[in-house]
Amino acid sequence: MSAFAPSQSTGVGGIGVNLPSPATAVTVAPMNRTKRLLPVFALAGLSLVGVTAQAASVDCKLKFTMSGWSAIYKRADGTGTITCNNGQSMNVKLAARGGGLSAGKSTIRNGVGEFSGVQSINDVLGSYASAEAHAGAVKSAQGQVVTKGEISLALSGTGDGWDLGIAFGKFTIKKQ
Repeated sequence: MSAFAPSQSTGVGGIGVNLPSPATAVTVAPMNRTKRLLPVFALAGLSLVGVTAQAASVDCKLKFTMSGWSAIYKRADGTGTITCNNGQSMNVKLAARGGGLSAGKSTIRNGVGEFSGVQSINDVLGSYASAEAHAGAVKSAQGQVVTKGEISLALSGTGDGWDLGIAFGKFTIKKQ
């Protein structure tokens, strides 16, 4: 006879329920408090590990060249490479578009950019808002900060050409 063999029958309205007899019932030791709370602590620990890994920011840098022109409408295109301290890297195409009171022609060589607020290299792709005031002739230096949500990109570089004005627009990074 098994531990759950029917030995008593109770019923209500013709429905029978079989219960084990007290003599054959199995006794289960109560769980102590540590064993009951262990799964809770394990899940809490795993969730904290996920939050810590997610909160760790990645340092990414951009090296680029870019050239363009402006005559009320501003247009510049270029290429670059993004490298991150987690070993990821990506070749990218760059485009700056906008308008304003601007005129000029320029080339930036050996440009650098530093991202902040990045969790993964793919976070840097997309369009950034930009606004700038610029003036330069022959050899010029340029610095600018562009933003996309919580991600910022500080750009700097030197080059040659001439430019004068104020421009507003967007700076776009696409995977090459």
